[in-house]
Amino acid sequence: MITKEEQKRYQRQILMLGEAGQERLKAARVLLAGAGGLGTVISVYLAAAGVGTLRIADCDSVEASNLNRQILHWGRDIGRPKTASAAEKLAALNSLIRVEEVAGRIDEGNIDAIAGDCDLIVDAMDNFPTRYLLNRTALRKGIPFIHGAVRGLYGQATTVLPGKTPCLRCIFPGSPPPEIFPIVGATCGVIGSIEATEAVKLLTGLGEPLAGRLIIWDGMAATADSIVVERNPACPDCGRSAQGKET
Repeated sequence: MITKEEQKRYQRQILMLGEAGQERLKAARVLLAGAGGLGTVISVYLAAAGVGTLRIADCDSVEASNLNRQILHWGRDIGRPKTASAAEKLAALNSLIRVEEVAGRIDEGNIDAIAGDCDLIVDAMDNFPTRYLLNRTALRKGIPFIHGAVRGLYGQATTVLPGKTPCLRCIFPGSPPPEIFPIVGATCGVIGSIEATEAVKLLTGLGEPLAGRLIIWDGMAATADSIVVERNPACPDCGRSAQGKET
């Protein structure tokens, strides 16, 4: 049950979600993989919305070059773990939720423990190898997975529903080479907001998710396109051969 304090705080969204929807947010556990440009935007909106437990995983410390886009990290945070910096600000934003810090690299050895009891996995990473690991974990555990990525003034997002939609590997079969890419902070705001909206929708049952679709944001032209994507039967993560390995 939500309290009177929560009713007052979330009044404007309860008008849309209803108290039952707000209760589902309160009961939810979300793994947010990454506390950088996307992660800080997503976490602000999920914390403000009243998601009961946010588990934030990141292995990095705050650097000066982060400050143009990673809105929870400030000048005084340089050198601090990003998880600690983010958790401090989120606790001040909403003391009614719980923020769990996972200060370390996500890898094959710890992903099950990190994601195991979560209702949703949200991708706020900056590299595809870790994204593929999150994708495989979501498929194996049957946990919905929200993907987002940004570069410059461009971004993309999709929602993976295990067993129902194309997975991330279906859409992006190969990992792009690692690079230090350009990024304008507001792009993180656009894509992070889309991911946060998808999370609220999935957790409450509101609306239609970006399932089987990839939204592409072109900030240069201020346009957005939604592309239908299809499952790859030969996908190494969710295709027939992968399913056979799981069984």
